[in-house]
Amino acid sequence: MATSSGQHFGTKFVDAAQIFFRSKHSFGFVNLAPAVPGHVLVAPYERISRFTDLSEEVIADLWQSARTIGRVVERENNATSLTFAIQDGPDAGRTVDHVHVHVIPRKPGDFERNDDVYHEIDIAEKLEQLASAPPPTTADLLQQDRRLRTEEEMAAEAARLTALLAECSI
Repeated sequence: MATSSGQHFGTKFVDAAQIFFRSKHSFGFVNLAPAVPGHVLVAPYERISRFTDLSEEVIADLWQSARTIGRVVERENNATSLTFAIQDGPDAGRTVDHVHVHVIPRKPGDFERNDDVYHEIDIAEKLEQLASAPPPTTADLLQQDRRLRTEEEMAAEAARLTALLAECSI
């Protein structure tokens, strides 16, 4: 459900300043705990738990949006490739009960093993889940090799991507 100030994403709320892309059925927003710089998310406005339950129209819009956003984050981050990923259900590692596509810009050697990116997505999902849980202890924070980003950092990235989308007319 969209509001004038942002967008619901599962049980969370994405502030409008963190949203950089909107289409008929989907929105693109910056990631609270990106696996690599430029790792963003694309989700349908309607909260639907499973990809397999999306209508064909929403699926087409979601993937066209992911492609458009991918072009921009690849350019913005001087990447050479992209990883698109969906975790369709809790047993696949999804922690936010709302279909979403991870769009991740990739560079040579960004991970020791190419498939390590999927482990990093899992960490990002768990960090996002922690953001709505009670505050983590110092020990919890020390175990994480990534930190959650501030509202200001996410808004600045969203503003850069919004400008680049307008400039590219993609």
